[in-house]
Amino acid sequence: MELENISYENIRYRAETGSKAKVLPFHLHAPKAITWLAEDVRFSPKTEEGAHFSLSSISDAKVSNESTGMFLRANWQMQGYFLNRADQIEMDGSSFLFNTLEAVLRQLLKLAPDLHRVHFFRYMNNLCHDDCTGALENLHRYFDYSAGMEGFDDVSPLPGCNVLGRHEIALLCLGMMHCHFGHPKQALEVLLEGICASQQRNNDTCLSYALTAICNLLSDFGVRRITGVLGSSYSPVTGKSSSLNIEQQLYVLLRRSISRAEGLKLARLVSANHLSLAKFDMRHVRRPLLSFGPKACTTLRTCPPNVIKELRLSAHVICEFGSDSSMTAVEGAFSTAWIRSLDKETESTVFSLENGFQNFADAFEICAQPCSIPRSVLQLVGSSFLLRATAWETYGSSTLARMNTLVFATCYADGSSMDDVAMAYAKLVQHLAMHKGYREAFSAFKIVEEKFQGSPKSWISILKLQLLHDIALHRGHLQLAERACDELSVLASPETGVDMELKTESGLRRARTLLAAKQYQLAAQVATSVSAMCYEFNMQLENAAVLLFLADIHKRSGNPVLGLPYALASLSFCQSLNSDLLKASVNLTLAEIWLALGSCEAKRALSLLYGAFPIILGHGGLELRARAHIVEAKCYLADTKYSAFHEPEVVLDPLKQACEALQVLQFHELAVEAFYLTAIVYDKLGNIEEREKAAASFKEHTLALRNPTISEDDYLFKLLQ
Repeated sequence: MELENISYENIRYRAETGSKAKVLPFHLHAPKAITWLAEDVRFSPKTEEGAHFSLSSISDAKVSNESTGMFLRANWQMQGYFLNRADQIEMDGSSFLFNTLEAVLRQLLKLAPDLHRVHFFRYMNNLCHDDCTGALENLHRYFDYSAGMEGFDDVSPLPGCNVLGRHEIALLCLGMMHCHFGHPKQALEVLLEGICASQQRNNDTCLSYALTAICNLLSDFGVRRITGVLGSSYSPVTGKSSSLNIEQQLYVLLRRSISRAEGLKLARLVSANHLSLAKFDMRHVRRPLLSFGPKACTTLRTCPPNVIKELRLSAHVICEFGSDSSMTAVEGAFSTAWIRSLDKETESTVFSLENGFQNFADAFEICAQPCSIPRSVLQLVGSSFLLRATAWETYGSSTLARMNTLVFATCYADGSSMDDVAMAYAKLVQHLAMHKGYREAFSAFKIVEEKFQGSPKSWISILKLQLLHDIALHRGHLQLAERACDELSVLASPETGVDMELKTESGLRRARTLLAAKQYQLAAQVATSVSAMCYEFNMQLENAAVLLFLADIHKRSGNPVLGLPYALASLSFCQSLNSDLLKASVNLTLAEIWLALGSCEAKRALSLLYGAFPIILGHGGLELRARAHIVEAKCYLADTKYSAFHEPEVVLDPLKQACEALQVLQFHELAVEAFYLTAIVYDKLGNIEEREKAAASFKEHTLALRNPTISEDDYLFKLLQ
C-alpha cells in the first residue's frame, strides 16, 4: 500500500495548498446506458463554508425503472473505497472469499470498463489467495490500461514530479509480487531494473522504495544465491567493489536507503529502514568495510545497544508522521471517511441507494475532519514491538519478550496484518508451552485456532505442528513425531533460499526424532546437512542451535569427546550474537560432557552449571530447568567427597523440582532418569517408603515410554483432529 501513496502526491498537494476548485470533477467511468441515473444529481459547491454540497433527489420514476437501484460516485470516492477495501484485504485476505469478491469486481468492470483501478484490486485479491498467474495478469492490465496515472485530471502535479508514465512503479510492484510468491531471483532482476528506470525518470521516491525492497529481499531470502548478480553486474548500486561480502553490501544499502528516505522526508520509509537495520544488527556481526588501518574494528560481536537505538529512532520518526508528504490525505479522512457514513459498509456493490442521499451529502464534510493516525503508521509501531520481542528472545529474556508481544497484541493488533497478529499469538502460546506446560498451551491454542482460520501455511498451522511434534516426542510417539516433521517440511517452499528458517526447523526436528529413536548416525547426518545449509546462507543463530544439537548427539551416543568441538563452536556463536539463554544451554551441555568424562570432572561441571543457573532459572523453560536440576544432582552424586547422609536436601530438592516440571510436560524419558536418581538417594538414606514411591513413578513413566497410548479425552488426540 506504500505504492499507492506515490500516485496520490498530487491529491495531497491540492489539499494542503488549500486551492479551491470551481467544480468538483465527476468522472463517469461507466457506459452511457447508466449515465442517466446521475443526470439529476447537481453539485453546488460552497467553498467558503468548508466544501458543503447540496444534492437533488433522483426521481422516483428513474429509480423504479432500474432494478439494481444504483447511482454514481465521484472518482475520488471510488479511490477511497478501493483503499479501504485494500487495507482490509491486506490485514486479513483470507476473510474474503476469492470467487465472491471476484464476482463483484467483474460486475464493476462490466459497468465501468474505464475504471482501471479495479484491475489493481483484482491483483491484490489474487495476491492474497496465492494465485500467481492471475496476479501477474491483472497487474499487467492495470499498468497497461492506466500506466498508474488514475486520479484528478485538473490537479497540477507537484514540482519535479514525472507524469509521463509509471513504468518504474510497475516494476516495483512486479518485484514485490515476486517476493511475495518466493521468487528471489526474478524479484531481484525486476527491482534492479526498477532502480534504473527510477534513475532515468528522476523518480527519487520510487528509487527509495526500490532500494528498501532490495534490502528486504537480501535480508529475508537466501542471499548467497545472488552474490554474483549484485556484486558484478550492479556494483554501482552499492558504490563498492565486489570484494565486499553480501552482509557488508546489505549494510551499505540499508544506510543509503535511510539517508535517501530522510532527504525525501518519507517518514514511514525511514522508520521501516530503521527497523530493517535493527534486524540486521540483531542477526549479523557488523564487520568493518576496511580490514586494515587505525579504524579497523576488532570486536566481532553484535551490539544490542545499536538494536535498541535503531528501534528508538524508528519510533521517534513515527511520532513525526505528519511530516510525511504522502500520509495525510490518502490514508486519513480525505478519501475514506465517506465510507464510514454508510449504513452498510460491506455491501456487494458500492453504488447501492439503500443508504440514502443524506449520508452521501454528509460525506463532503470530511475536509474539516481531523486526520487520524494512518494504519500503516500503527502497523510500523506494532512491527517494532514484534521485533523487540524477537530481539529479547534472541538475547534470552523471556519476560521482556512476552511483555512486548502482549503490548503488540493489546494495542496494535487492530491496525496490523493478520499474519503479524497470528505470529504474536503463536509466540504467546509457545511461551505457555515452555513455562506452563502443554495443557495450558493447548487451551490457549484452541482459542487462537478459532480466531484464525487462515491458509495452510499460516503461523497457526506451523504452531500446531510444533506443539504436536514436541508432545509426541516427549511421550514417545515417534511415528506421530515423524509425521509432524513431514507435514512441517511440506509447508516450506521448494525454491532455494526461500523459507530457510522453516526448512532449518523441520530438519532439526527430524534429527531430534531420529535421536529419540537412538539412530545416532542418521541423526548426525541430518544435523550436519542442516548445519551446512545454515553456514551457506549465513544463519548464525540457527547454526549455533544445530551445532549444540550435534554435541548432544555425540554425548548421548557415548562419545562425549567428539561432541566437545561442536559445543565450543556453538558457544562462540552465542557469544558473538549475545544470545544468553542459548549460551546457558551450551554451558549446560558442556557440564554434561565434562561429567560424562568421569567423576574427577564433577567440580568443573558443577562450576559451569552454577555459572549458567541465573539465566536458566530466570528465563529458561520447564525442560531446560529440569535438565539443569538433574545435572546438578548427578554432579553431587558423582563427587566422592559428597555424602547423602549429611546433606540429602542438596540432591533431593533439585530432583524434586525436576520431577514436578517433567510430570507437567509428560516428558517420560527425562522423568525416568529423575525418578531413578531419586529412588537411589532414598535407598541410600534408608527411606523405604519414599524409595518405593519414586520406583513406582519410575516404572509408570518407563511403561508409558515403551507403550505410548492416546485416549479420546487427551489433548494430544484433540490436537490431531
